[in-house]
Amino acid sequence: MAARIYQIQKNALQSGKARTDKWVLEFAPSEAKKPDPLTGWAGSGDTQSQVKLTFPSLDAARAYADKYEIGYTFIPTPPKTLKIQAYADNFR
Repeated sequence: MAARIYQIQKNALQSGKARTDKWVLEFAPSEAKKPDPLTGWAGSGDTQSQVKLTFPSLDAARAYADKYEIGYTFIPTPPKTLKIQAYADNFR
């Protein structure tokens, strides 16, 4: 069982930073998805890919993975860059 731990990113349509301080442990898919012959929808028998666990901190997520012997990869959060711009810059 492999998993990845990452921090929730801000949505493109989101202006605030609500709920971006949480960490997620998400299981990697163990089998490829295949189309259903009747409907054509993609699916698989892997139920672990449906599980997403949220934690208040990175240490809590790592402790959970270590406790239950889940192999994980840590995906670091990219640095946030701000583009400081004045309204007058739109007319230059």
